[in-house]
Amino acid sequence: MSVTVRVPAKVNVQLAVGAARPDGFHDLANVFLAVGLYDEVTVTPADELRVTCEGPDAAQVPLDRTNLAARAAVALAARRGIEPAVHIHIAKDIPVAGGMAGGSADGAGALLACNTLWGTGASRAELLAICAELGSDVPFSLVGGAALGTGRGEQLTALEVGGTFHWVFAVADGGLSTPAVYGEFDRLNEGIEVPEPVVSEDLLAALAKGDATALAAALSNDLQPAALSLRPSLADTLAAGRAAGARAGLVSGSGPTTAFLAADAESAAAVAEALRASGTCRAARVAESPAAGAAVV
Repeated sequence: MSVTVRVPAKVNVQLAVGAARPDGFHDLANVFLAVGLYDEVTVTPADELRVTCEGPDAAQVPLDRTNLAARAAVALAARRGIEPAVHIHIAKDIPVAGGMAGGSADGAGALLACNTLWGTGASRAELLAICAELGSDVPFSLVGGAALGTGRGEQLTALEVGGTFHWVFAVADGGLSTPAVYGEFDRLNEGIEVPEPVVSEDLLAALAKGDATALAAALSNDLQPAALSLRPSLADTLAAGRAAGARAGLVSGSGPTTAFLAADAESAAAVAEALRASGTCRAARVAESPAAGAAVV
């Protein structure tokens, strides 16, 4: 017997970042949208815990117990007093180290898959608590849709979305380390009073109405200057997407994937084609949002 869970990528349509806290984290006002790019995580009983991976950039994915999928299995097993004796296989389609929560998605997917395989009966609240222990983005990967993340991003409030939004994601060569980007954020803001992160009411209204024009005007990412400082070439990708007709573009989360909001599916296809031809990115992917969270398939 095996269990497969499909789990989506995310884009941050607003990422407001506060000053570094004493514990090293930052308070956030983080508006997540799940998008229709998915990893699939399959768990099968085995003699011992092991992880395998296939798909684009699979060679960059750690296959030891540092992998969030492995950590999820270990965390759930420890709560139930059982051995995490499973083979976890990850079929990657979410860009690796791309600011789209691919690793977090795998953690949430493995947690749901193991809960189903083992019949542990963990409640939604317990699963979300384990997700929060694993990482700031993992709870959202479990629930999907749209949500406001506060605290360090793990405290979720579901948001209303009134329509479908069309995105193009430009995949960069190589990844960016999330801790490195936050470190650069701190360096760039040294000696500056960083305001408390506050969610944009205009952005929430745009989501609720399904208004792509209003959402484009409200997109923001406080980590974008840090990502551009570490990877200046991303500015060329952003310029190419906007020149191709995207209504707006921004770095997705900590990057280096860049996200472009298009008017409709036809415009998204045209933006993706132009980005592929621009030489400023390795690949361009089209996807819609919102998407459902982790689900057994």
